[in-house]
Amino acid sequence: MKTIFSLLTFNCFGGLHWTTPRRLRALGQELDRLAPEVVCLQEVQTHAARRLLQRVCAGHPAHAYVLGRRAPLGSLFTLARAPLSPPYFARYTTQGSWYTLTIMDRMTQKGALVTQIWHEGVEIIVVNTHLVANYGANWRTESRAARAQQSQLHELAALVAGLPITALVLVAGDFNIPRGSWLYEEFLQRSGLADPLAGDGRPTYRPLPGVPARYALPIDFVFVRAPSQLDLHTEPALYFTEKLALGGARPGYLSDHLGVRMTLRWEARSRE
Repeated sequence: MKTIFSLLTFNCFGGLHWTTPRRLRALGQELDRLAPEVVCLQEVQTHAARRLLQRVCAGHPAHAYVLGRRAPLGSLFTLARAPLSPPYFARYTTQGSWYTLTIMDRMTQKGALVTQIWHEGVEIIVVNTHLVANYGANWRTESRAARAQQSQLHELAALVAGLPITALVLVAGDFNIPRGSWLYEEFLQRSGLADPLAGDGRPTYRPLPGVPARYALPIDFVFVRAPSQLDLHTEPALYFTEKLALGGARPGYLSDHLGVRMTLRWEARSRE
């Protein structure tokens, strides 16, 4: 019999905005309905947002984050239906500039939140991450923003390379790089990860009003590295594509991003 496990990653846009509480409450209801084993959230930008999520995500009682001054470090928050190991936060050496729009990225302290969960006897290491933004949507090799992203991706690839080869590794989050770009291809090569949605051009970022449509790109991912002892099959899907009722108010989107859900099915390989 095959084992089933699912993870959902979502940039929840959980900053200081008047719609945040009702959107996060609606998100909690959706997560309880969908019931993925693990949820990786980005942009949990205040402790108030984090506490609200802890209250409303009743179906995911296990929480992982590293305490920061105003928010979880990296604004990263991982939830699960089963116990998680104590988390580790790896802060990227390269951060945003103090003198450009990336000052918000620097204040967030971009990095990777690493935790572990066991499922049906299999060790699963979950890496929840959010990379520095590329506000000019310029991913040419000479772009300063792209080079900053490359530096962070190199650090992330090195982190992944150091994880046990016997574990199932899932690296999820808002990467702020488009699928198919040179940064994407280089990262897959260096990290040894696979993208089950490879070749899928559907955007996972929904530009806010006033933001050019060219920013609508696939920038949210769940990458996978399977151990040799598992025969693994993946079923990716995009979520939160439609407007939802938000606490009695008129329908709205949960975020300016879509969620990416990865359902995994596996069985142990024969030792013959």
